[in-house]
Amino acid sequence: MNGERVEGVLAFNSMEPGSFTPEFVELLQRLTENVGFALMNFDRADEKARTEEQKERLTRMLLNRMAKLTVGNGLKPGVEIGPLVNHAQLERVQRYIQAGMQEGARLLTGGKALTDGEYARGHFFAPTLFDQVKPTMRIAQEEIFGPVLGVIEVKDLEEAIAVNNSVQYGLSTALYTRDLNRAQRAMRDIRTAIVYINAGTIGSEVHLPFGGMRRTGNGHREAGQAALDTFSEWKAIYVDYSGRLQRAQIDKD
Repeated sequence: MNGERVEGVLAFNSMEPGSFTPEFVELLQRLTENVGFALMNFDRADEKARTEEQKERLTRMLLNRMAKLTVGNGLKPGVEIGPLVNHAQLERVQRYIQAGMQEGARLLTGGKALTDGEYARGHFFAPTLFDQVKPTMRIAQEEIFGPVLGVIEVKDLEEAIAVNNSVQYGLSTALYTRDLNRAQRAMRDIRTAIVYINAGTIGSEVHLPFGGMRRTGNGHREAGQAALDTFSEWKAIYVDYSGRLQRAQIDKD
């Protein structure tokens, strides 16, 4: 490896290569309106019938909220979802929709590009909801970079955390619960760099470290006190005022 290549490899950098934002939903009263990536935790529901009823209710709430989302020019007031960055990304999202259906996920709404009227001037995609998503599916493991939400049903908090930690990315996670013990366990065991309790995975504060674990980042943190270390070069200085020859610390005699 020549010097130029070594310099390119070793140059300082701080990156956010990618991320997922799982959300654990335990109590329907605290359902987020943030359309991210949801993990459902109905640990208190001992009866299967009750679990299914809660899941159906949550799904209806998501569908109702997504139907009201305003898609359009992101510079216009009131617009909640803007266009994708280019046509290639639009095709990428469409491929993930196909992959999700081929792997067995059920498409409940969306799943297509918006092309009529003003949508013809950009790369717009309809808000999309999948259920019957399994943790090993591509739409649960890979970044889509589109308005696509997947619902994964789990039996308890431990399984939800395991699903969260199985994804190769680790930027932020949200947990909705009124159980302080569950919240503490989640904060301890979730392997993402930012954890929200009863809040969506947006709105990180500038005075706190921002960055990701695993493949989301390269270990550095931006913002907050941690950023000073990340973007500083440390220099160690030794000054000897004795005027005598000093031995190395490893010398014994």
